[in-house]
Amino acid sequence: MPRGSHIFTSNPSRFARRLVLVLVAVVLAQLAAIIWTITQPIPAVIPDVLAVRGLLTAFQVVAIFAVLVLLWRTILFGRYRALPGASDDELPTVTVIVPAYNEGPQVLTTIQSIMFSDYPHAKLSVIAIDDGSLDDTWTWIQRGAAAFPDHVIALRCPMNRGKREALYEGFNRATGDVIVTVDSDSELHDDALRNLVTPLVREPRVGAVAGNVRVLNRSQGAIPTMVDVVFTSSFEFIRVTQSEVGAVMCCPGALSAYRRELVDVFKDEWVTQTFLGAPASIGEDRAMTNAVLRLDREVRFQANAIVVTKVPTDTAQLARTFLRWARSDVRETLSLTQLLISRLRASDLGTWINVVSSALAMLLAPLALISVVGLAVVDPGTLIWIAAALVLTSVFPAVLYAHLREPRHAWWAFGYAAYNLLCLSWIQPYALLTPAHSQWLTRSLPVARQRT
Repeated sequence: MPRGSHIFTSNPSRFARRLVLVLVAVVLAQLAAIIWTITQPIPAVIPDVLAVRGLLTAFQVVAIFAVLVLLWRTILFGRYRALPGASDDELPTVTVIVPAYNEGPQVLTTIQSIMFSDYPHAKLSVIAIDDGSLDDTWTWIQRGAAAFPDHVIALRCPMNRGKREALYEGFNRATGDVIVTVDSDSELHDDALRNLVTPLVREPRVGAVAGNVRVLNRSQGAIPTMVDVVFTSSFEFIRVTQSEVGAVMCCPGALSAYRRELVDVFKDEWVTQTFLGAPASIGEDRAMTNAVLRLDREVRFQANAIVVTKVPTDTAQLARTFLRWARSDVRETLSLTQLLISRLRASDLGTWINVVSSALAMLLAPLALISVVGLAVVDPGTLIWIAAALVLTSVFPAVLYAHLREPRHAWWAFGYAAYNLLCLSWIQPYALLTPAHSQWLTRSLPVARQRT
């Protein structure tokens, strides 16, 4: 059992209960620190004018709200239990769709990880789609189909049309009761498929399930290691808490499951989605998640459905990836907000809290960045307070990672906070200014791998 998985079982250990208590203590310490700053006089470097006072008060109110939301999420985190895998007889037929573009031999490894899963082969099929790759991806997909001829179907698009179109091709050919999407740079744990589809078996109200994504290439440097810390917070905390209110906001492309009957309802509208007059070619996973929620079905997270995926190893690639995600977050947060407004009901309160929290983080990102840069320029002495704030906000993800994953790498949470401020904090403000841009940004191909 992977480290930390026992925390989410039906019989949590004393270790799990201790983690929740520690997290609550961290949150209360953050709340106390914010309240203390409110009681202090305004620093002389900050102009004592009404507009500035109002902005400062707004930041303080939002900070208190954010910490209270974090406390609420910590309580939900303590309640969460992943469902144990269903029996062979209970499991539905599954079609796994693997869209690939310029993935090379990795796509074969992905197909093998699916076929070697602890899932009855009689109920399992795979559709691997080469989306007009420029390298030898098609050769590796064919090898996968040849190795598992009764289970793997190989499709080839004559030209690159985008991941959404490739998935749509797979949806139209899927025969399983459940459709699973897997990215071609990802590898499944043996029990991932079984655990992933279990909520669809046990709970009729569930329409989609998000898998638990971890980093495959963590050994390739500081950036993948820091991203692993981020993924742990994003999946094994944020999605855990969203699952508790029945509305995970994004089923990741790396590993997610959907009832085919629902996909058949929304796939045509989904593949032709536009935003501000432009085709929405990115953020297909969030768009699919919203489509399931729009059909009034729940979306859950399975912490024991683990997939490892490759992440960027340099800042330029990571920034482009995060920018793509941030742009789709703007679009889909607006879409989810419209849905919630259209059907106002008390049962959506938890989802409202998550949406408002996400929207505030987006909208205040530009003001926060301008404020931090302005204070640092006007009075370099404030850098020590900025550093203190980074440390304070990093304690929570560090504790989480230390308990769920590896204590010796938990300190990377502090490194990521500084790295994010210095190298990535421009992304959210820029995404707000360019939400309709739908370039993929990261689908380039090294010259050495180009097909000749």
